[in-house]
Amino acid sequence: MFLELDNLHAGYGRVEVLHGVSLHVDEGEIVSILGANGAGKTTTLQTVSGLATWMSGAIRLRGEAIHSLPSHEIVTRGLAQSPEGRRVFGALTVLENLRLGAFTIRDKEAVARTRDWIFELFPRLYERRGQLAGTLSGGEQQMLAIARALMARPRVLLLDEPSLGLAPLMVKAIFETVRKVNESGVTILIVEQNARAALKLASRGYVLELGHIVMEDSAASLLANPSVQQAYLGA
Repeated sequence: MFLELDNLHAGYGRVEVLHGVSLHVDEGEIVSILGANGAGKTTTLQTVSGLATWMSGAIRLRGEAIHSLPSHEIVTRGLAQSPEGRRVFGALTVLENLRLGAFTIRDKEAVARTRDWIFELFPRLYERRGQLAGTLSGGEQQMLAIARALMARPRVLLLDEPSLGLAPLMVKAIFETVRKVNESGVTILIVEQNARAALKLASRGYVLELGHIVMEDSAASLLANPSVQQAYLGA
C-alpha cells in the first residue's frame, strides 16, 4: 500500500475527531473521501500532513510510519497538501508563492523544471506569474494552491475541497488538471464537497461519518448506491 491509515485516532488538542479511521491509497490511484460537514474529512488530511494531533494508530507512506514526523519532514518524504480555502500568500506574487512550495528542494535546476511543468499545466499562472496572489480570481488562487503543493514534487498529493466556491467551468478545468497530474504519476487523495465530480474522477471512495469510515467501494458503485445518492448526490 502506498499510503495507509490504520486505526487512526486524531483531532485537535485533546478533542478526538477521528475514531479509528482505516483507509489506503494504492500507487497511481485517485481516492475520494466523502462526508457531510463535520465528518472529519479535513482532519483526516491534516493528520496525514502532520497538522492535526495524532493520538493513536498509524499512518504509513510507502511502508514508513510518518505519524510522528513534523509536517516539514513529511513533505520531504513525498507528500504535499493543497489546503481548503486555498491559503495563498496574497501579498506575494505567483512566482514567490511557487518558490515557497519548493522550500524543501535544494536543486535549483529541478525547481526550474518543476516550475516549467506547472506553467504547462496552468498556462494562466504563467500569464499571471508577476501578479500578486491576492489579486487573482478564486479559480486562479485555487490553481496556485495546487501548483504550490506540486512544487515539492510529491508522490502523494492531498487535495482539500478544490472546487469550493468556484464557477462550474472553473471546476471542470480544475478537475481536468487534477486528472493530468495523476496521469503524470502523482497519487491523489481528495476531499471534495462536489461528490459527483469527485467520484467521476476517482477510482475508489470512502464515506466518512462522525469520524468513522462507514462505507468503502469503487467510485462507480458509490455513484450507483441509493444511500450515497440520497445523502451526497442530491438524488
